[in-house]
Amino acid sequence: MRGLKLSDVIGHVRAAPPLPILFAVIMATLTFPLRALRWSLLLREPDGTALRGKAAWNGIAIGYAANNLLPFRAGEVLRAYAASRLAPVRMSASLASVAVERVFDALTVVASFGLALLASGMPAGVRIGGMALPDVARRVGILAAIAFVGAAVVLTRSEATARFISRIVPWPSLAEKLTAVLRGIRDGLSALRSPARLAAVVAWSIVIWAVNALSFQLLFPAFDMKVGYAGAVILQSAIVFGIAVPSSPGFVGVFEAAIVVGLALYGIPQDRALAYAVTYHAATFLPITLMGIYSAYRTGLGWKSVTPTQDSSVRAE
Repeated sequence: MRGLKLSDVIGHVRAAPPLPILFAVIMATLTFPLRALRWSLLLREPDGTALRGKAAWNGIAIGYAANNLLPFRAGEVLRAYAASRLAPVRMSASLASVAVERVFDALTVVASFGLALLASGMPAGVRIGGMALPDVARRVGILAAIAFVGAAVVLTRSEATARFISRIVPWPSLAEKLTAVLRGIRDGLSALRSPARLAAVVAWSIVIWAVNALSFQLLFPAFDMKVGYAGAVILQSAIVFGIAVPSSPGFVGVFEAAIVVGLALYGIPQDRALAYAVTYHAATFLPITLMGIYSAYRTGLGWKSVTPTQDSSVRAE
């Protein structure tokens, strides 16, 4: 907000018509049941069946509501905990599935970002990091290819990778934590031994992020922004990169800054970009937060259930 007049930002927000905001909220909220469907493929119950729908949805709702209300992405752990209490799955397996989900998300976002740059529709002469758009797109494409190959090697040669980490990381405690994360991701991928299931997870990942990008595009007309779908994908990527490091509850501030930076590539004034960011963030914040609070209440998984008085089998996890 440095150098901006708050009255200008508020004026843009007040002038925004409600219908595009409603459409954007509906589309953004739709991504959560889609995430629950994908999670049910990643996390399997002991008999091999998909995670039951009630556990998947309530876990997603509780987890994302907690991310909005608590710092440092605490909702990721609470989501795994909720699933382990609502279905016969181990906490460790649930956490591993969340880690695998993040791998698919990262690969999908990087790949879509590279494709969007090729059809960005940005004004002529726009440069990112001092580079022309074709050069950026080419480098992002190379990065995506390296990421895909690297992920495949790491996850199919996990023990060799763990030994390599132990050799190159000089701090044993850190090396141990990194290898534990790696093994957790590998264990989480055990549910994807079926090629059909793996293809379904990849497809759902593409659908989730395509729908999420559409929610950004639907809000552009409310602020008179001439930005297309490719620009929405680029904006989405900027946000994902911006909030990659755990930060404030609901990523307040970081989320808005990423949008302002992303829209600056299209020549959108900072006050209008910030008005867009605040409107999108506030409007999409409420539905999943309220649904998550309701899920916690309905399932009895409130804060008191995550205390040292929980049963010993859960503590052992």
